[in-house]
Amino acid sequence: MNYEQMNNNKLQLIGTVVKKPIYSHEVFGEGFYETVLSVPRLSEQTDNIPITISERLLARHSVKVGDRINVVGQFRSYNKLEGEKSKLILSAFVRDMLPLEDDQSPNIIEITGFICKPPIYRTTPFKREICDVLIAVNRAYNKSDYIPCIMWGRNARFVQNMKVGEKLSVVGRIQSRTYVKNLGGDNVQERVAYEVSVSKITLGEKEDLISGEIASAEVE
Repeated sequence: MNYEQMNNNKLQLIGTVVKKPIYSHEVFGEGFYETVLSVPRLSEQTDNIPITISERLLARHSVKVGDRINVVGQFRSYNKLEGEKSKLILSAFVRDMLPLEDDQSPNIIEITGFICKPPIYRTTPFKREICDVLIAVNRAYNKSDYIPCIMWGRNARFVQNMKVGEKLSVVGRIQSRTYVKNLGGDNVQERVAYEVSVSKITLGEKEDLISGEIASAEVE
């Protein structure tokens, strides 16, 4: 992975482990595990964010239910087939674990990529402006991560007319939200979606807000 690919997708999360790590898969002989991190918001709510962590890091750090940890890495996506449909699964891929510091933001992500679907602009019944944008972020081995982002207010107005293929950088936080999916008739299912709630948009070079080395969520 080259320098640009390392720096176009960076996150830092500080939260509490709420699920025992379970084995997920192996890559080049190294095992990876999945767990969930509960990350606090300023509003006293929390976001429960899935993370993927290597057995190498698990051997060096305590990642037990109830542990508060500080991780850096990337927000990644992959497609999972369920029947004849494909779902976009998202997860925070942990590259390293850092010491805890009280003055750090518990949830920050920076990505630079390309708009890959026309932005969807709307207003709420209370006239709040929102725009949904899907950003493709390049990764090594000719792969890309597809990151759903949500813009608010003037950011929503700014991005609503941008075209597919345009490049932008965003800074924000990862948020989780629960919704009900109607599967037909009386069959409904509660699901969780993950997205980047954007606080800042930059065209061109982005500011580097995360120190240290940085580094998969369901979207219908």
